[in-house]
Formats: sequence, structure tokens, C-alpha cells
Amino acid sequence: MIANRRVQQQAAFILHHRPFRDSSQILDIFSRDHGKLALVARGSRGARSRLKGVLRPFMPLSLSWIIKSDLGTLTGAENRGGPLSLSGDALLSGYYVNELVMHFLHRHDPQPEIFDAYTHTIESLVMAGNDIAECLRRFEIELLRQVGYALNLDYEFATNAVLEDEKHYEYRVEQGPVAVSKSQGPLVFTGKMLASISAQQFAQADVLRAANRLLREVIRFHLGGKELKSRKVLLEMHRR
Repeated sequence: MIANRRVQQQAAFILHHRPFRDSSQILDIFSRDHGKLALVARGSRGARSRLKGVLRPFMPLSLSWIIKSDLGTLTGAENRGGPLSLSGDALLSGYYVNELVMHFLHRHDPQPEIFDAYTHTIESLVMAGNDIAECLRRFEIELLRQVGYALNLDYEFATNAVLEDEKHYEYRVEQGPVAVSKSQGPLVFTGKMLASISAQQFAQADVLRAANRLLREVIRFHLGGKELKSRKVLLEMHRR
């Protein structure tokens, strides 16, 4: 049961919004001290609403609300710093990060460390240029760690031995690296490669590609095989 409470001037971002009744909308927000929650923004889609240009994804906001049930009511919103402008791949990547937060976090579960990582990631995407994939891999690794699904990239599952550089390991999501005789496979990596992913040496193109392959499968596993819409769009754009 959600206690009746009023929250003032909370640092937050909008993850998703959808129309509600004639001129209102429901906002899925991510706040630093109260986690993910849903708010009704009454009249915010109206032509005269002063919130029309404020309630946007990737805009650092200071939000106030009152909540009596699982769905709260927005009572105030203002910019918190300058707007963050994303476009092209960076914009789609921002929506991908939002989808990750929507799917991996529970409502009303404060996650200030993830909020800080999210803020840093969105700010980094603004300036990322060709480094977008690096930003995403770092966020994915941190998100998985914070929600209890940390990658084991250092020890062999059965023996707990430190991974050997030249040996091949198959990464099994519920176990970690398992020594194998084969050298090929969607989740087969050398010990050296897994150590490089662990150290986030993403300036090396082969490490970045391997991290993408690994994290794509780990995230898909934890989402029950569901593919995120924004990732699918990104992949289709790059195929074309």
C-alpha cells in the first residue's frame, strides 16, 4: 500500500508519456530519491499549458507530486539546468536507455546509484559522437550490477579459478564463464577478451563488439527473450 505523501522539488527525468483523457497525460518518471513511478499530468497537453515544453524525455527536471495510490498526480515541474539535446543515433540510444530502466526497475524502489548512472549516460550521449556504443555498454554493465545481475567476467564457474587469457569460455547467463574446447559460438570468448570487457577497454573495436554480443544476450535473457523496440530500430537502421 502506498502511503499518502507529498513530494517537493525532486530531481527526475521522464522515461515515457502517453495520452490520458482529453488533455492530460500519464508520465512514467525516474526520480533520484523515489525511484520509478507514474504520475498524471492534468491538462498538460492543452494548448495553453505552461508545461507543454517542459515535460519532455531527457530534460533534467525538478518535479513535485502528491501520491495516494500507485498513480500519483503531478503538482509542479520546472527545468533543472539546461536541456539535453539528442538527435540521430544518440536520440534512439537515449530511448533504449529509458526502456532498460522501465523494464529492469520496480516502481517505488529508490535507486539513486542508477539515477546518477542514467544522468551521466544521457549527458555523455549528448557529446558522444562516435562513442555512443561505449556509453551504452558502460550503462548496461552498471545497471545489471545495481539490480543484482552483475556479470562474472573474472572466474570460471565450476572451479572458481581465475580465467586464463588463452583459454576459451562459454558465457552462461546463470553461471558465468564455463571452460570449453570449442573456439566458436555466440557466447564463446577467450579469457583475455572477458578480462578486457571487465576492464571496459571499449576503445578497442574487438572488445566493444564482443561486449555488445555478450550484453545483448544477457539482457535478452533477463527480459525473458523480449527485444526492446528502440534497439530493434537501431539495428534495422544500421542494416540499411
